[in-house]
Amino acid sequence: METVKRSGAQFFGPIPLPTEKKKYTVNRSTFVHKDARDQYEMRVHKRLVDIIEPSAQTIEALTTLSLPSGVDVEIKM
Repeated sequence: METVKRSGAQFFGPIPLPTEKKKYTVNRSTFVHKDARDQYEMRVHKRLVDIIEPSAQTIEALTTLSLPSGVDVEIKM
């Protein structure tokens, strides 16, 4: 958001999108004891930022942005 503000572009958001929930169930034991299971859940949170008439400077700033691991930016035109 700060990168878009610095480039002078007008934007809307962040708009939260539905959270994707993936559940995995695995047996604790390798052979018997079917009742002993572990359940894991992975949640993927997404946000939408709509940039009105982005300049070349805005797009370049977003593509060269350094983000922590697990955070991705997808740009669609």
